Amino acid sequence: MLYSLHVKNLALIKEQEIEFSKGLNILTGETGAGKSVIIGSINLALGAKADPSLIRTGEEYALVELVFGLENDYQKNFFKDMEIPVEEDDTVVIQRKIMPGRSVSKVCGENVTSRQLKEISNVLINIHGQNDHQELLQKKKHLEILDDYCAASLSPLFDELSTSYKRLKEIESELSKTNIDEDKRLREQELLEYEINEITEANLVEGEDEKLENSYRRMTNSRKISEALSTVTNMTASCDDNESASDMIGRAARELSSVSGFDEELGSLLDQLTDIDNLLSDFNHSLSGYIKDLEFDDEEFKETEDRLNLVNHLKDKYGATIEAVLKSLEDKEKRFEALSDLDSYKNKLSAEYDKTRKEVLNTCKEISDIRQKEGKVLQEKLKEALVDLNFLDVKFEIAINSDENNLSSRGYDDVEFMISTNPGEALRPLDQIASGGELSRIMLALKSVIADRDDISTLIFDEIDAGISGKTAWKVSQKLGQLANEHQIICITHLPQIAAMADTHFMIEKGVDDGRTVTSIYGLDDDSSIKELSRLLGGEVVTDATITNALEMRKMALESKGA
Repeated sequence: MLYSLHVKNLALIKEQEIEFSKGLNILTGETGAGKSVIIGSINLALGAKADPSLIRTGEEYALVELVFGLENDYQKNFFKDMEIPVEEDDTVVIQRKIMPGRSVSKVCGENVTSRQLKEISNVLINIHGQNDHQELLQKKKHLEILDDYCAASLSPLFDELSTSYKRLKEIESELSKTNIDEDKRLREQELLEYEINEITEANLVEGEDEKLENSYRRMTNSRKISEALSTVTNMTASCDDNESASDMIGRAARELSSVSGFDEELGSLLDQLTDIDNLLSDFNHSLSGYIKDLEFDDEEFKETEDRLNLVNHLKDKYGATIEAVLKSLEDKEKRFEALSDLDSYKNKLSAEYDKTRKEVLNTCKEISDIRQKEGKVLQEKLKEALVDLNFLDVKFEIAINSDENNLSSRGYDDVEFMISTNPGEALRPLDQIASGGELSRIMLALKSVIADRDDISTLIFDEIDAGISGKTAWKVSQKLGQLANEHQIICITHLPQIAAMADTHFMIEKGVDDGRTVTSIYGLDDDSSIKELSRLLGGEVVTDATITNALEMRKMALESKGA
């Protein structure tokens, strides 16, 4: 559930705090008042592209903050898996600060990437805008909708199919490489033999490049290191020329020892100083050993340099790391072996291809069977929902066509929504039938049916009422009211029929503050809500008649909700 939205310095909004409620939250206002900015700010917080021009003129940044409450185990486990610390009361704070040239997103105080933010938004909220109408006209969207409905059953099968389909494509690629003539095979085999020998003779060891680079760096800087260590030795180790740290600490220990018997606390201090003396002695011993190891001759330097050059040459040629070079060697050896007996290798691949393709087809069949079964259930539910939305004589069908020659990681089905909205008319593809208003209702029907199966508790509708009016608008209003029984709904509308169904009603309006235009939003009480309904019914002039109509409409809405 979305508890609140806080917006600062964004477009025409100076600073606003909106606290949403459960049920149906309705936002109304004049055209151009800034309703789109409210939904736009939520999208921005959830990772939409940020345009610096949205920052309010004269301000250094814009800020959007959302506060969500987690309502089910799926959401809670998701955040636990992402290792994002949620508040003890299961609240999640999403904040985005937009500055010229960059923006910063945080979730519960942790910086997150745009990809993480998208994943998070997908489990918290579902935003339906007017562009989604057009997506319904694309067949690939129909497949996505059906798969979302069947997600619980399909998910493990998709994981299985992804693995086998990937292997199938790899085998296809390998088989294509076997279609070469004899001369080309011999040339490739000869080159592979040279490369295999070049890598093998080097006797590479993982991690040796780092050791070589460290040794080479130490040797080339040996003079500078030696001078620095000589100075350190003079400062810390006992010598005849000057008094060192070791000499001074030793003398200090003797002085402290001479009086330590007078006080137990002095004995403790002496123990600490003795520890320091021992640590310094160990340090000087290690330093002496390092200086001794620093000695090398020209031959050792040349060997190190040559070995490092060889390793870097192989890395430049076969891979960025020794591990990559050794993997390249493994691949080349397999390819060389295959070319040595190409017919046998090709037959082996063909047998594996047939076996893997059979596995892929079997999984695709399982997926298709689930789609066929669940698709019939979904189409009946959608038909019922469409009837509720004033499609009185509607026919709706989810057409699923399978083609074994059209394999992909999602199966081999082609899915298309078919509809007839008039008696006697044949079923035809959605994009050939539906108008803008019909698309709005079909989308609402889809959302209401699928919402029963998902774990997202908050749905936002931006002008779901596009292209509808009258009785149809009332049907849409009732459907939103029903959906709000189980979900939090936030809906922007210009229709009084829908606004009348509000559990919480917000007004968005544009005004002037200190000589500048600002957009503000505030909650309406019952009387103010009736006045706003009257405005939506009759325009700017609110009359007794429009007030009466608004009261009657509100009464009908409450009765339909059982309030």
